[in-house]
Amino acid sequence: MRLLTATIAAGALLLAGCGQGDDERETTGNATESAEATPSATPSTPVSPAPTPAEPAGPPEVVEEIATGLEAPWGLAFLPNGDALVTERDTRRLLRISGPDHAVTEIATIDSAAPEGEAGLLGVAVSPTFAEDSLVYLYVTTAEDNRVVRAPLSGDRLGDQEPVLTGIPNGFIHDGGRLQFGPDGYLYVSTGEIGEGPLAQERDGLAGKVLRITPDGQPVPGNPFDTPVWSWGHRNVQGLAFDDAGTLWASEFGQDEFDELNRIDAGANYGWPEVEGEGGADQGFTDPQQVWNPDDSSPSGLAYLDGHLWMAALKGERLWRVRVDGRRAVEPEGFFIGEYGRVRTVAAAPDGGLWVMTSNRDGRGSPGEDDDKILLVQP
Repeated sequence: MRLLTATIAAGALLLAGCGQGDDERETTGNATESAEATPSATPSTPVSPAPTPAEPAGPPEVVEEIATGLEAPWGLAFLPNGDALVTERDTRRLLRISGPDHAVTEIATIDSAAPEGEAGLLGVAVSPTFAEDSLVYLYVTTAEDNRVVRAPLSGDRLGDQEPVLTGIPNGFIHDGGRLQFGPDGYLYVSTGEIGEGPLAQERDGLAGKVLRITPDGQPVPGNPFDTPVWSWGHRNVQGLAFDDAGTLWASEFGQDEFDELNRIDAGANYGWPEVEGEGGADQGFTDPQQVWNPDDSSPSGLAYLDGHLWMAALKGERLWRVRVDGRRAVEPEGFFIGEYGRVRTVAAAPDGGLWVMTSNRDGRGSPGEDDDKILLVQP
């Protein structure tokens, strides 16, 4: 645990202003980078804890390369028919991967995206009522803001984009960007504090938060502050996943010492920039479930499958498996260490496997001839 004094926090903000972000830290190993009362925290959804899962039979195994030659892929979501949608951060392309031969088709270029640093075309989510509305949701960094947009998808054609939520602060670093529909049918959105830590402690602001909105972009009735904010005090959340019990989990970049895996509770304050890692409970903050040294993690995407959370690690160049035991996350174990380079995103596929995306062509990795790739992992 490390409590950040005002002096240290100010120093971190100064360094962040120099343009080093989480991704740059992941490559160089440089540890620098680029309140209101908290209501009683409640579970993400009022459900019983998940049963303790059985131990996996063995280590996960890469069984197939789904796609190769991608350019800094970032977001990944599955359509009801099993096809996948993939975003590329810097090219601004939305791709569709179809059929048993995994044909890759470019659907659209999102012209409003303004790639720079860690910003660009980021997360993607498919409407839970896609069969009726055909809607796809995207998290886009524009020249003015970060925003959530949606558009109908018909075959390989994306229709006109409609803004859903605008005005999320944007920056060269720490733009968040993950989208995840919950079992309640609402859209959860992760945002970063764009390298300006105090924004995370502005409870009614949109930076450094997990947001919960309706499919039309409105605050969900019952949100803890009658705003889009679901939880606050985050530095840069790039992974969201729900377990079988409806509990929301999030992976979060730390700064100097501790990356985090958090259980997200409604209204809870996770402490950034006052606290990094554990030790904030006596100040009214919520402690993480697991922490890692950034050299071993720098976490981005997150998925849940068969009783375990699976977390992608960029600088750590591995896939983490963490067992969910009720409302606890325990027994982290890393796999594929250094074998595939930086790992950006992991998603549970409809057939029971995991799709794992590398991020070696984002300007910070060491790409191989076939990078970037999507790997099929048998858990």
